[in-house]
Amino acid sequence: MTQEVKEIFGSALASKVRTLGPSMTRSMQRVAEAVAKDPAGCAALTVTGLAELTGTSEATVVRTARLLGYPGYRDLRLALAGLAAQQQSGRSPAITTDIAVDDSLADVVAKLAYDEQQTLADTAAGLDTVQLGAAVAAMASARRIDVYGVGASGLVAQDLTQKLLRIGLIAQAHSDPHLAVTNAVQLRSGDVAIAITHSGATGDVIEPLRVAFEHGATTVAITGRPGGAVAQYADHVLTTSTARESELRPAAMSSRTSQLLVVDCLFVGVAQRTYETAAPALAASYEALAHRHRR
Repeated sequence: MTQEVKEIFGSALASKVRTLGPSMTRSMQRVAEAVAKDPAGCAALTVTGLAELTGTSEATVVRTARLLGYPGYRDLRLALAGLAAQQQSGRSPAITTDIAVDDSLADVVAKLAYDEQQTLADTAAGLDTVQLGAAVAAMASARRIDVYGVGASGLVAQDLTQKLLRIGLIAQAHSDPHLAVTNAVQLRSGDVAIAITHSGATGDVIEPLRVAFEHGATTVAITGRPGGAVAQYADHVLTTSTARESELRPAAMSSRTSQLLVVDCLFVGVAQRTYETAAPALAASYEALAHRHRR
């Protein structure tokens, strides 16, 4: 792991704790909250020391480190030390992302840009590339790909299917829950169904994914709550960042940024795997639309 990647993982620690907290036991939550609150202090502790500090066991500390994405406690300590050094050096921007009603547009731009940068970094750090690779492999060979999403997630679903169509894949987005279920019934082994839900609890998205799962399709969930209801019907779960929301920046805005990153990762991965057919298809779509751009 490069130093740059280590720093990204360190800066995303608080976001991981927020995202994974609901799926942790109470003892694991105590460990996670401790390392997020005091990375420098915890970096100086052995696994036994951290277990004693949090009133847990060494096994719980190790399990927590692994759930947070590290091979073991030693790797977590290294990340904590890197985060502590970064904070002490003052490299982190001194900016609050809460947008006030009387903020200038310049402040709004700066705060949104910073917050979205952090959201992207958190999502990249928490994204399981093994799960991502499995989803890409299934999509690249799929007979058909259905994508479910409502509201802001529905826009992300449309973005993904539009991209997939441009490289010659058969894909469609469904925001109408009745049509989604009707189409899910037609799926079978060799097809892929993707559900996009930040909360992991959107019934209109979970229901068609369940139907697709029961009919043998490979199922993928893109969610900010990997322990949510949607995960029980997903073969592969891709976790997005749960960025902090505010009155003027609701969850629909923060979740969309991280969802679009995951969608782009899926698309590029599929395009790489199907390059011999994807490149000509993409060129053909550009050519078909070129005359519209010359008007």
